[in-house]
Amino acid sequence: MGLKCGIVGLPNVGKSTLFNALSSAGAESANFPFCTIEPNVGVVSVPDQRLTVLEGLVSPERVVPTVIEFVDIAGLVAGASKGEGLGNKFLANIREVDAIVHVIRCFENENIVHVAGRVHPVEDKEVIDLELQLKDLESIDKRLARVEKIAKTGNAEAKKEAAALQKVKSHIEEGKNVRNLELTEPEEDILRELQLLTAKPVIYMANVDEESLATNGNEYVDKLREAVKDEQAEVVVVNASLEAQIAEFDDEEEKAMFLSEYGLTQSGLDKLIAASYKLLNLITYFTAGVTEVRAWTIERGWKAPQAAGVIHTDFERGFIRAEVIKLPDYEQLKTEQAVKEAGKMSVEGKEYVVEDGDIMHFRFNV
Repeated sequence: MGLKCGIVGLPNVGKSTLFNALSSAGAESANFPFCTIEPNVGVVSVPDQRLTVLEGLVSPERVVPTVIEFVDIAGLVAGASKGEGLGNKFLANIREVDAIVHVIRCFENENIVHVAGRVHPVEDKEVIDLELQLKDLESIDKRLARVEKIAKTGNAEAKKEAAALQKVKSHIEEGKNVRNLELTEPEEDILRELQLLTAKPVIYMANVDEESLATNGNEYVDKLREAVKDEQAEVVVVNASLEAQIAEFDDEEEKAMFLSEYGLTQSGLDKLIAASYKLLNLITYFTAGVTEVRAWTIERGWKAPQAAGVIHTDFERGFIRAEVIKLPDYEQLKTEQAVKEAGKMSVEGKEYVVEDGDIMHFRFNV
């Protein structure tokens, strides 16, 4: 499954610098760490040390990591929901993403003018929230007008949909986001096709100065964390200019040394990817053979046939069984044959729930 995150934020918060750092996070090479699809879209490979372990054990012809697609949504401004600053175009882009990465300025710098003339991360967040909420209300009102006409004829399904839409509309009109609203499964089904913007999961990237990076925040970040504590959102602290420098390193050892100078163990990109997986409840399983070692992203809780379907729909349709190896057993016993002989390869059926790090081989028939 593909994972797409949209990067949003007010002008001059460091969003473009961060996206450019992503864009240069490894020049194009054999293992395809990054490529640019369009000027404002990039695909970044997900770092996973387990792939390196499997590569050493299997010696495949190629290694294929799983990837995340980042979309740089141009800086939104107040009035975006009404078309200000090309707002309609970029709000439409947000509909297509799985999660929103909201970059918020949490640093003082008199040489970088804030669009509102002051640094106030919570108010910045509220500006973006309001524009997304207004756009959602527009979508709901259009749908509601059609559904209520049908509901007046006595149509039971239309009445249910109208009730769900009214519930969400009232919530948004209170200045709240849909992702904070408790919905029943039928209500979620009704709303899914609307692709409401404020229903998208959010990661807040707090862009701080270097000094605040070492302490994982400052007073601005503290205020932001307090403001979003009930949103089930992730807050990632980064320094955009430092990320641009980190992205220039091709050698992993040199990169690690550079990070250690700032008391860091991972880059902002790595933290962002980890936060994305946590927020969206995703895990990784692997396929491993002499031709290819590959990582696959799925949702936590998926059963074996669903996981197989990520490779090809035929795998899910004709699923027979899955042969599963745990990575620690593979590391200890060194070969697949040794794992089998030791009785450490399990044969699982359609009800098997895939675990993070599973190495899987699917048997199917179509």
